[in-house]
Amino acid sequence: MPPLTAADDAAIERFLDAVWAERGLSQATLAAYRRDLQGLARWRGTLDGIDREALFEYLAMRAGAGYTPRSNARLLSTLRAWSAYCVQCGERHDDPAALLHPPKLPRLLPKAASEAQIEALLAAPDVQAPDGLRDRAMLELMYAAGLRVSELVNLPATAVNLRQGVLRVLGKGSKERLVPLGEESVHWLQRWLADARPAMLRTLRDPSKATALFVDAGCDALTRQAFWALVKRHAAAAGLDPTRISPHGLRHSFATHLLNHGADLRALQMLLGHASLSTTQIYTLVAREHLKSLHAKHHPRA
Repeated sequence: MPPLTAADDAAIERFLDAVWAERGLSQATLAAYRRDLQGLARWRGTLDGIDREALFEYLAMRAGAGYTPRSNARLLSTLRAWSAYCVQCGERHDDPAALLHPPKLPRLLPKAASEAQIEALLAAPDVQAPDGLRDRAMLELMYAAGLRVSELVNLPATAVNLRQGVLRVLGKGSKERLVPLGEESVHWLQRWLADARPAMLRTLRDPSKATALFVDAGCDALTRQAFWALVKRHAAAAGLDPTRISPHGLRHSFATHLLNHGADLRALQMLLGHASLSTTQIYTLVAREHLKSLHAKHHPRA
């Protein structure tokens, strides 16, 4: 594939600046847009003058190369946003992505761990060590508040109000929400903030410069990849299958367990930070499957 031209690179960055200013998209979404457009530009040689036929050909190539329908659906979202931007800026008069239809996607149920599995995972870190205490606090907070991974690792220390037992979260689209914390989460956060975090920051000349709530041994904010790795490590230590336990699975478990215990769907939407109730409603399917399995297991005529 040819390298990305300077003109295409500049055009992509202008587009990303525009959609971020207009829609407040997350950095993860912007990064996906960038990868999609760079891939298209390298495949064709340039983004200039791309028509509907070229987009059809590109999508067909990806389908033949084994890209999943979900990946192509995300690509199509990028192409629509890009085409609409080009029309809005007057760079072209037609919209080549207007008649492209997304592939049909199977409705996948979120994979939630059982309550017993979550308890085993939470108990896995060695809380006698500073990083183990940090891991326990992170896992407890992730499960207690139903956070996205990016929300968790980007939390500033000022986001926690232990006296009121709430957490201020900056979610997708830079939307803020307040999430209540349970007693267990507050307990482990108190221990992390009072003991382990100050101990890890002693190597810094000015500890006030470390603004992240959770830091690594170098006093930098923990990354998403680092949190993913520690979840897998503690899952294995707890005797769980690491391939079935993930950071996002903790968020799914939070939602599923709340519904199983009678939580209101609208309240769950607010806790998860979903813009639309339809996104939250998928968890009702999980709860329904749970009830069906209980019925099949315990009813005498099941």
